[in-house]
Amino acid sequence: MGLELQAALAVLPIFLAGVLLVGFRVPAAWAMPVVYITAVVIALAAWKMAFLQVAASSVQGLFLTFDLLVIIFGAILLLNTLEQSGGVSAIRSSFRTISDDRRVQVVIIGWLFGSFIEGAAGFGTPAAVAAPLMVAMGFPAAAAVMLGMMIQSTAVTFGAVGTPILVGVRGGVGSEAFLERLASAGIGMDEYLHLVATRAAVLHGITGILIPTLMVMMMTRFFGERRSWTERLSIVPFALFGGVAFTVPYMLTAWLLGPEFPSLLGALIGLAVVVTAARRGFLIPQDTWDFPKRDSWPEDWVSGTEDEIERARVERPMSTVMAWTPYLLLAGLLVLTQLPQLPLGSLLRSVSIEWPSIFGTSVSATTTPLYLPGAILIAVVGITFFLHGMSRRALGRAVVDSTRVLAGAGFVLVFTVPMVRVHINSGVNAAGLASMPVAMA
Repeated sequence: MGLELQAALAVLPIFLAGVLLVGFRVPAAWAMPVVYITAVVIALAAWKMAFLQVAASSVQGLFLTFDLLVIIFGAILLLNTLEQSGGVSAIRSSFRTISDDRRVQVVIIGWLFGSFIEGAAGFGTPAAVAAPLMVAMGFPAAAAVMLGMMIQSTAVTFGAVGTPILVGVRGGVGSEAFLERLASAGIGMDEYLHLVATRAAVLHGITGILIPTLMVMMMTRFFGERRSWTERLSIVPFALFGGVAFTVPYMLTAWLLGPEFPSLLGALIGLAVVVTAARRGFLIPQDTWDFPKRDSWPEDWVSGTEDEIERARVERPMSTVMAWTPYLLLAGLLVLTQLPQLPLGSLLRSVSIEWPSIFGTSVSATTTPLYLPGAILIAVVGITFFLHGMSRRALGRAVVDSTRVLAGAGFVLVFTVPMVRVHINSGVNAAGLASMPVAMA
């Protein structure tokens, strides 16, 4: 089988996913099982992988799926807990006191707060958190969704406390042969990940300076009264300042601490700097920009989200500091678990679930459930329950709502991640072919 055919077959499951999800808008719950089956058939028929090798790769994918689902559940649970405790309402109110200018709000809420959520939770959570927050503050729903998607840029590589690097790179290239090549070069996997993180942070940091400006331009172009790219660009100095306030600590953190904290600490530091500057009027333009009047909005700007947010809102007297405390605790605990000088990380990693040589193959799987960021998120939820004086019924509603969200995401990932592991482990085959990713490369 020629290399061109290998590459075509290897890319077929990914291409099929794109066609089904984007072209025909088939729900992921239906599309991804089809994609997984397609990848398995190609692995068995074209790559001549042993059935047990495919099965072991799928089990390995399920271990990774468990890790991802714990993180997703913890992130959504913390958000819903704060919604039920009144913390989200207090956070909304704190943003309103900073500035009425929608451009300033985009830099702070969309860019910095959204990047912080990406660094802490990842997996699309920034859009789920920041977009409803912006709608609640009077943004058109369509604008909030667009801006929420733009958050998934600079911060995403280090999202969920570095999961794309730590899980994606380590799991994606960390084969025995690759580790041997690293060893021959005199470096270990941890050092390699640090190098990847540093270089990625520099590239993202350079381009990230412009992202807040682009977010503002997209907002004024598609949701402004004049539909102009250049309307009210007096905000550019403040937007560039917001970009630098995030990207500088972002790059320094990647260099000094590694891939876990660039987005988390970069956004947290940026928030502190930019909010303080905005309160003092630093670089804030004299003119104020807002959307057209609500009754003039086209139908495709709005949705039923506005009413749902109003129904879910819980208004309770709460200080801004108290509302933000769970997120500050989250950041602090995540940092403590990652510092090698402290025993906490090692203690949490000591609890592990392992399956070596799955079905007698060379494929192994392991998970350290207590060390996952999701476990820290759940722990913070427990602290928030007492800190915010919540009732058991309110916490129960948060758990039920979060479980409902998890069920949808979990079913999709149960097929998606094993498909990826079949691809990666396809290098062990009876046909003597390189793995599917290598054939595509």
